[in-house]
Amino acid sequence: MNEEAHCKTYPQDGFSRSTLAVHGVTLFDPVTGAISTPIYQSSTFCHPGLGKSTGFDYSREVNPTRQELEKTIALLEKGKYGLAFSSGMGAISAVIKLFKPGSHLIMSEDLYGGTYRLFNDYYGKYGYSFSWVDTSSFASIEKALKSETAGLFIETPSNPMMKVTGIKGSAEFIHRHGGLLVVDNTFLSPWYQNPLELGADLVVHSGTKYLSGHNDTLSGFIVLSDPALEAELRTIQKSEGASLSPFDSWLTLRGIKTLGIRMEKHSLNAKRIASWLREQSLVEKVFYPGFEDHPQYRLSREQARGDGGMVSFYLKHAEDVAVLLRSVSLILFAESLGGVETLITYPLVQTHSAIPEAMRLSAGVNDRLIRLSVGIEDPEDLIADLSQAIETCKKERNK
Repeated sequence: MNEEAHCKTYPQDGFSRSTLAVHGVTLFDPVTGAISTPIYQSSTFCHPGLGKSTGFDYSREVNPTRQELEKTIALLEKGKYGLAFSSGMGAISAVIKLFKPGSHLIMSEDLYGGTYRLFNDYYGKYGYSFSWVDTSSFASIEKALKSETAGLFIETPSNPMMKVTGIKGSAEFIHRHGGLLVVDNTFLSPWYQNPLELGADLVVHSGTKYLSGHNDTLSGFIVLSDPALEAELRTIQKSEGASLSPFDSWLTLRGIKTLGIRMEKHSLNAKRIASWLREQSLVEKVFYPGFEDHPQYRLSREQARGDGGMVSFYLKHAEDVAVLLRSVSLILFAESLGGVETLITYPLVQTHSAIPEAMRLSAGVNDRLIRLSVGIEDPEDLIADLSQAIETCKKERNK
């Protein structure tokens, strides 16, 4: 490849989000011309000589495939640095180590139950303390503030109650008190929301979800722009070893290429199904930020470009839950979210069982709550499946 061709491998300023998602940071491999980023399935790399390096020494620290992915996610999230981990929980675990033991963090109360378990059950042993509050209410955030508060961790929209927290206002608040704002952007992805532009210090993702998009790999990300924090996180990643593998990095890069068209379809389908659910007699309430009567609808419109593919709803009767879950056929009863296939989940048992009952109920996670990760299938097929499942619930109740 000549030098001119090499210079053309990097996107220029002004490219749209969809173009950046398709091509990533490098348009093609400058050595071979490969359009698909090569999988550098190597644990170690040869040194040219003593004190010399190609820039790649050991894959736990830096790998060419993972590096392409990290630069691509940083580009999409409007950040300077990206770090890829072997899971979303690996990324979150690295984030908390930026805070000194004894620090206090304010947390969204209805975020993913695994995050609660990690922080409360494990990092609580090392002197960290946490307040779990409804972060969609600034009054609740202010009330939770302590002298030792060092960070605010929000998930917006929240999992599974779909509450929306103001990112800009949260950033201004915690920065006034010398802390950091961490935003879990898994539900909307960088396609619909860019928290760093709204003042967040760090963005985390479970890349397993919408970024990968095909229910076939695990990954996690941290994106940020502060060089000092980035250096510390690199050391944490290298030392703990939760780096994303080359093959999983490649799978995630491949998934990101279709992020835009998938997110648009997820969102369209979710709005259609959420509207249909509202009309069903066995459904008590539907939670979806795209409804104009959602409590934070206007805020969502201000900070996000779309509503995403997640829908939660209450059934009127707890006894219908088991019947509904066993009666769906096209829709799959499984954990996780963000893949092309539609999944139905029972948060009480599958995603939020680690959270104490009083806290769960306060957040709204009761025994009648169902969560849908709406895929990209034909929405009428999904509605037909839900319809026959609901009819089965009615028949069971009338026996």
